[in-house]
Amino acid sequence: MKAEEIQELKELIEFLKENKIGEFDLERGELKIRIKFAQEGGTDLAGLARALSTQTPAATAAAPSPGVTPAAQAAATASAEAAAAQVEEEASLHIVKSPIVGTFYESPSPGSPAFVKIGDPVEIGQVLCIVEAMKLMNEIESDAAGEIVKRLVQNGQPVEYGQALFAVRPR
Repeated sequence: MKAEEIQELKELIEFLKENKIGEFDLERGELKIRIKFAQEGGTDLAGLARALSTQTPAATAAAPSPGVTPAAQAAATASAEAAAAQVEEEASLHIVKSPIVGTFYESPSPGSPAFVKIGDPVEIGQVLCIVEAMKLMNEIESDAAGEIVKRLVQNGQPVEYGQALFAVRPR
């Protein structure tokens, strides 16, 4: 990259931070840039789990910082433990990914009920959604049996090859 392109990129990053834009894609010819910021005030659960797993129990129960009440420290420890448990649960989920680039549809036609909803049990081979590519409607089937825990895309949203569509808690 040229010096002026690097300067443009720095300005773009500052603009995105100032306007609290969490994710941005840019394509100029062969140059492709994806910028994704951690949510401000949010919890980086993966980073938190790594930090917790590398600390010893004595390190997590260290003396409180000046000005931190024992109740606040206990609340922070409980919050960290809950976040670590959530990360562990999410690691056990099976992710159904899009096998093609196209547009995600949750139902066979507008106004029809969705193929699946959160909490629905699914079997291997059951249709979960449709991805439209070049005017062809491709049924996306579950490759795991279990329960739908999350739908990771919105109806009508463009999806990429390999993009996560659903999270399934395996049986």
